[in-house]
Amino acid sequence: MAGSTYGTAFKITTFGESHGVGLGVIIDGCPAGIDFDEEFIQGELARRKPGQSKIVTQRKEEDGVQVLSGVFEGKTTGTPIGMVIYNKDQRSRDYGHIFDKFRPSHADYTFHAKYGMRDYRGGGRSSARETAARVAAGAVAQLYLRTLGVDIKTYVSQVGSIAVGKTHEELDLSLIESNPVRCPDPETAALMEKEILSVRKDGDTIGGLVTCVIKGVPAGWGEPVFDKLHAELGKAILSINACKGFEYGSGFAGVTLRGSQHNDAFYTDENGTVKTRTNRSGGIQGGISNGENIYFRAAFKSVATIIIDQDSVNEAGEDVTVSGKGRHDPCVLPRAVAIVDNMAALVLADMSLRQRSARLS
Repeated sequence: MAGSTYGTAFKITTFGESHGVGLGVIIDGCPAGIDFDEEFIQGELARRKPGQSKIVTQRKEEDGVQVLSGVFEGKTTGTPIGMVIYNKDQRSRDYGHIFDKFRPSHADYTFHAKYGMRDYRGGGRSSARETAARVAAGAVAQLYLRTLGVDIKTYVSQVGSIAVGKTHEELDLSLIESNPVRCPDPETAALMEKEILSVRKDGDTIGGLVTCVIKGVPAGWGEPVFDKLHAELGKAILSINACKGFEYGSGFAGVTLRGSQHNDAFYTDENGTVKTRTNRSGGIQGGISNGENIYFRAAFKSVATIIIDQDSVNEAGEDVTVSGKGRHDPCVLPRAVAIVDNMAALVLADMSLRQRSARLS
């Protein structure tokens, strides 16, 4: 299947389906000698896994990762790293009623239009469960980025109409994991959790925003034309299931500012480092990092599967009713945090290694 590989220097290929034997990933290009912290990788998967709280899907998957290759005596060897995560709690019978029906706003119809067939059990390859393999790979990328001093933190900044009223500079990002919503503003997090539970009770779903803040990226990462750093981040984040929008720096709000208001003035600090007094550029200029913090926001729509009857058609084009069954998230945001962290890590690891070939010194 085309489209299952990402990266140039740090390259990953994922495989597997939601209701198959399992999911896996092959990482090619990871440098040798990196401390392979399997506990950290497992921790990242735990942040994404289903069943972790009452506000996410209750499918029970431990998502234990098995490392197949590329690691020896606790360090990466420079050869391809293979990892697999076996499915343990899939209930394919929950999807028997839609074997020939197209669920509204799912990939059922488009997969059928593309391939002439589809795996109706949870969406197969189109299921968000595929992102478990990406998180495992991204965690390895994070282990590499740690050696360079790069830190990535993502948090839920809005659920429905409930939004955090502070900027990321004003928040204590160490509080992200202090609540099941993964919002570092405790009072807002409580309101968000209440809203998600109310939506779940109604058999419905809700969307929102996540904000990602990346610190420690030096100036110079990114390519100047087609592979701009922000373009690659946008591609990676928009490839996540249910993601509908991406903006970095001032984003869409920046259109209201004149150039004299929007420009980030340069200065040299006491260490002789070139800095900017403001950061409306979001740490990226001309598609290349400028050494300031990189920050972006991503919008996630409400989950398409709802426990409310919906009008649709089947493969024969006949009118049908689709009834929601199975175990699904009322809101993807708490679990999306880990996916965004690790997709960003894959982009940055790739750009870091590509930068090594940009000049001789």
